[in-house]
Amino acid sequence: MSDVSYYTPEGLKKLKEELLQLEQVERPRVTQEIADARDKGDLSENAEYHAAKEEQSLLETKIAKLKNVVASARIIDESQLDVSKILIHSKIKIKNSTNGMEFSYTLVADSESDIKNGKLSVNSPIGKGLLGKELGDNVEIEVPNGIMKFEVTEVSR
Repeated sequence: MSDVSYYTPEGLKKLKEELLQLEQVERPRVTQEIADARDKGDLSENAEYHAAKEEQSLLETKIAKLKNVVASARIIDESQLDVSKILIHSKIKIKNSTNGMEFSYTLVADSESDIKNGKLSVNSPIGKGLLGKELGDNVEIEVPNGIMKFEVTEVSR
């Protein structure tokens, strides 16, 4: 089993809904496509059949991976977390020390990550660099572009 990932109740519900969609809607659709293509005759030269089999293989791989994620998912009891430190599900504001720009993020699990909506993965370079930091800390984080310097200006839940 893979590493445990922590989710909000909404995030875990979304994962389970996606898994249900894949198993109950997509899987029967692909199975029907294979059956329809098989009915068209010679399978050795049937491009529709081979495409449907490839799609089935990819779908089954995706379902297996998603089942593994759901099996190792845990919901965090945020009332038990230290609010003075940056942890998963912390709402943070950071200020870029170089250009003065401020950013607001919520640290989340990989599958909940959505940078456009301010949800930053805890496994991203910036997310990893911020974990465990406190209000007022100055942080240097190595990113693909080089080293970025931030000041933690707000930490909440």
